[in-house]
Amino acid sequence: MQPGALPADSRPADAQSRKSGEGRLASNSTMILLVDDDDSVRETSADMLQELGYTVMQAASGTQALDMLDSHPGFDVMVTDIRMPGMSGLELSDVAADRHAALKIILISGYFLPQAINRRFLQKPFRTYELDEAIRAEMTA
Repeated sequence: MQPGALPADSRPADAQSRKSGEGRLASNSTMILLVDDDDSVRETSADMLQELGYTVMQAASGTQALDMLDSHPGFDVMVTDIRMPGMSGLELSDVAADRHAALKIILISGYFLPQAINRRFLQKPFRTYELDEAIRAEMTA
């Protein structure tokens, strides 16, 4: 598997019910901004989120994400890669949180060296149900 590639959804049997929405928040009203500079990872992650019933918009950079946040009110959650050229996901999350206090933020990375961060973090590669659980946890935090 190439670095940054996401595995096929190989969820354990007990997670099968999560896909159908059992025990989940009504996600069809949750609007997510997905930010990743890697097109294939971003598209795969967007497909995962849409399969779960989330409304998803995509940005390929921190600058594009900020423009979308400012011009499309109503995002509930931003899921952003940490390592991106230009503005990192850490920088993006700080600016976005300052501008949009109610925005929930989840950081993702396959290459991130652990350091003190005050945001939810999900290690790549992740499974569909892990992404869903992170979003649900952030929405209820």
